Amino acid sequence: METLNFKTDIKCGGCVAAVTPYLNDIEQLDGWNVDTNSPDKILTVQTTDNRVGDTVRKAVERAGYKAEPMPRP
Repeated sequence: METLNFKTDIKCGGCVAAVTPYLNDIEQLDGWNVDTNSPDKILTVQTTDNRVGDTVRKAVERAGYKAEPMPRP
């Protein structure tokens, strides 16, 4: 299982609700979460396919938000 993190502008529960259908449509995701309390509003996704990052970014953008991949620690 891979974990990918993205810095986003998803700020609240309503924003999370807006991106939910887009992220849930990505078959390669095993789960995801947005930490709206973090200053960087971190979107964390769990996947078995680490090549899904661009798909996640585009899905968030289709919902009207931005997501930038963060370097792995």
